[in-house]
Amino acid sequence: MTRRGPGKRGLAFVIVALMLGGLAATLWGQQRRLIYFPTRGPVPSVTTIARDAQDVVLETADGLRLGAWYLPSRGPRPGTRASPGPAILVCNGNGGDRSGRAPLALALQRAGFSVLLFDYRGYGENPGKPTEEGLALDAAAARAWLVARPEVDPKRLVYFGESLGGAVSLRLALEHPPAALVLRSPFTSLADAGRVHYPYLPLHLLLLDRYPSIDRIAALRAPLLVIAGDRDSVVPDTLSRRLFDAAPEPKKFVLIADADHNDRELLDGTELIGETLKFLREHSVL
Repeated sequence: MTRRGPGKRGLAFVIVALMLGGLAATLWGQQRRLIYFPTRGPVPSVTTIARDAQDVVLETADGLRLGAWYLPSRGPRPGTRASPGPAILVCNGNGGDRSGRAPLALALQRAGFSVLLFDYRGYGENPGKPTEEGLALDAAAARAWLVARPEVDPKRLVYFGESLGGAVSLRLALEHPPAALVLRSPFTSLADAGRVHYPYLPLHLLLLDRYPSIDRIAALRAPLLVIAGDRDSVVPDTLSRRLFDAAPEPKKFVLIADADHNDRELLDGTELIGETLKFLREHSVL
């Protein structure tokens, strides 16, 4: 008896399976290049945007030296004695470098905060390659540097995490609770965020870095503000809302109209800054 080959439907299934298998193999081998989008190379001095700011170096627990910008609070009038004040640690999203967050840092400094911007390993001029565990070490080093400053009150330290940085800052908040946690465009997990763009791939099986914020946030012990854009094409606001719903009180959710993921409204827009300051005043940080 002659053995028949697969029919048209069977052949189509095989082709699709091979294509998806090839795509899955590519994602497995190159996935971190699809997750992290650093700008590489030297970052200008922070003094180009603020004369009273400082270029600093952070040292991680695994021996890396990371570039950072420190914008101290403008403080009291000359001749008066300063007391330790509030500070904000900014955990960046997955693209660019710290210079892209300069408008946010300047707005927060004008509001009375000391602000630390830092780049993760593999970003800017920093050595190393970004990974979930590596970014956790980087954020811990940034916090340690900031709380050691005499002008910073550790009890009034806020973490501000944008997008991927939301997952980084949430993990840090569980290890070292802040006075408040502000998450801008956070996701529930990297797999959930990835399914928005790769809906047919089993990302929960493929990912090396998972950032499972939805599994962590119930343990948060700090006031939480979540800010999302209602037109976010990278992290849909539904993911941010799900993460918010899983968090304990006290908490507040702010949805900014007509804002996509990288729009100015979600970087240093008037509503974002205003809602952040209002929330921090309500919780006695400012």
